[in-house]
Amino acid sequence: MVKTHNFRELQIWKESIAFVKSIYELTSSMDSSEKFGLTSQMNRCAVSIPSNIAEGSGRSSEKEFIRFLDIAISSSYELETQLILVCEIYDISTEPIIDQLTILQKKIGAFKRTLNTN
Repeated sequence: MVKTHNFRELQIWKESIAFVKSIYELTSSMDSSEKFGLTSQMNRCAVSIPSNIAEGSGRSSEKEFIRFLDIAISSSYELETQLILVCEIYDISTEPIIDQLTILQKKIGAFKRTLNTN
């Protein structure tokens, strides 16, 4: 029997929602010439994290849920690369937000390991 998960009750989803807000705050302070470039991509990556957690929670098997958690983690790595670029290109300190993202990545990975794939 498949255990269902209410995404709104998952701590990783709640933390990823808060993280999206942090990214939007950062990108809103960036140069407006990046509106359709890096900032747009960063916002999409950030939104992808809680979105994939939510979508995966509604799937019919834990194996499928794990696949969506993998996508969420992949989006977080893409976002981490973009945060490094922001630091390099604009000399904006992104280390604190990268640290926050690393913690979220670890929590998603830990949750993934609790799921039964049999």
